Amino acid sequence: MLPEVSGRCMPLFLDEVAQRYPGDNIVMIVDGAGWHKSNELKLPENLRLLFLPPYSPELNPQEHLWDELREKYFHNRAFDSLGALEDQLVAGLRALETDHARVKSIAGWEYIINSNSNAI
Repeated sequence: MLPEVSGRCMPLFLDEVAQRYPGDNIVMIVDGAGWHKSNELKLPENLRLLFLPPYSPELNPQEHLWDELREKYFHNRAFDSLGALEDQLVAGLRALETDHARVKSIAGWEYIINSNSNAI
């Protein structure tokens, strides 16, 4: 968990993802947020960014992963504190990170698989 979404935090996030999967060729799908397009952004060797067209959240598999998190980890829940909510979010994200089959069933769309194959 990072304290904010920003150009300052984006490289930290990308480096962490690349280090967790050093043997993989990663294609990360991103929207047009400014911190995704910073000129100072240095991509790790095993990571490429695939930019979505503007105003196309329906093409973003991340939206479906958030739906999964909301349904499985936040449905009909109230939290006593922001910290408790963040702990639940971390638990959900960790569960998704280790369940490759579930993530692939949610976000393994043909255009993503093809873009990954073509990026090698």
